[in-house]
Amino acid sequence: MAAFSLPNWLKLGATPGDQGPWCRTALATDASLQAAVDAVASQLQGTGSADLALVFASASYASDLPRLLPLLQAQLQASHWLGCLGGGVVGTDAAGKPHELEHAPALSVSLLRLPGAELRPFAIDTQSLPDLDGSAQPWQELVAAEPSDCPSMLLLVDPSCNAINDLINGLDYACPQATKIGGIASQHSSAHGSLLFGDKVTKGAVGCLIGGDWRLDPVVAQGCRPIGPVLEIEQAQRNVMLEVSEGNKRNSPVAALQAILSSLSADERELAKNSLFLGVGRSSFSLEAADQQAFLVRNLIGVDPRNGAVAVAERLRVGQQVQFQLRDGTTSRQELQQLLEDQHRRQSQPLAAFLFACLGRGQGLYGERDGDVGVAREIFGDVPMAGAFCNGEIGPVAGSTHLHGYTASWGFFVPNADAVD
Repeated sequence: MAAFSLPNWLKLGATPGDQGPWCRTALATDASLQAAVDAVASQLQGTGSADLALVFASASYASDLPRLLPLLQAQLQASHWLGCLGGGVVGTDAAGKPHELEHAPALSVSLLRLPGAELRPFAIDTQSLPDLDGSAQPWQELVAAEPSDCPSMLLLVDPSCNAINDLINGLDYACPQATKIGGIASQHSSAHGSLLFGDKVTKGAVGCLIGGDWRLDPVVAQGCRPIGPVLEIEQAQRNVMLEVSEGNKRNSPVAALQAILSSLSADERELAKNSLFLGVGRSSFSLEAADQQAFLVRNLIGVDPRNGAVAVAERLRVGQQVQFQLRDGTTSRQELQQLLEDQHRRQSQPLAAFLFACLGRGQGLYGERDGDVGVAREIFGDVPMAGAFCNGEIGPVAGSTHLHGYTASWGFFVPNADAVD
């Protein structure tokens, strides 16, 4: 845990009746929205007024979504309400055990009291975003923030937004010091949006700047392991690799990949047929000192057998380091465990943990339920957990925010050391 003393009100583990911080969570799986709201309210009975309420609802409730916040606010109290519809829901049940509920009705509600926090909720109309080539000020005005304000940002985006990467880049431009965690909400066929803000359903993007005595610590688990050497791009056009090098040896990307595959086991070669990705370097580092966490994992789109080129779902540049990657359940679990253990060593007692996971994880990746939250529970014990399965996950890699796939993007509510030193 970070070496700093906490004021009396910052002692974690306080109950809702205390003046200290607390987080109360509830999870319901009723098919009826009203029944789910009543079940959640019953579990949270006796909870005092919270500073922030985070609500995650499964797509099963999509048609009824405009009723959700008014129903909850009739029985629960919080200063700020934020949430989204998810392809699945993460929540903590009445026994204190976290679950990942996919393709089924589920409602997860978390109430947080955060004394000393500076919370600045915002909603953005993504149909008219500022110019990325202009001043940062219009972007800062979108979230009412100064560049140095607030160490953290929770960010949820409606799937109808057609400029998600521009939005993420613009918010990094506006608030470069703020760690951004979140995801893209679930699609549905109803006319309204998928985001929850205040007492309404909306589109675009919503979020909350978090500062003062609290912050979100990020953990981004991309779930891959590298295969073969780190390569350097020698020729590229937009998102297509044309030539790579390893030391003084140059080759086409396909030839380099074939050499790598020939060195793998039969099981690994079989896995590569469906689970092969490319890690794209996000910072300038030497081949000897390459840090795996500095790679952004991206899908391979296709190959051109005529010239051995490989197309990737990311813009590339000459001089960039790349490395092929494999993803499977065992690798994902091992990587997540290592990252969460590192987080536990840095900050052993978070108030709560929020997970934004890809729809491609869960049972499909692990072959069983509760794969990600199960690992987290082994490390963090009874820390409340909540979140959603997303159509894309938002989190930092090598100091910049990115939109991910097949990723678990975690945010841990912890005391902000800078605020209490």
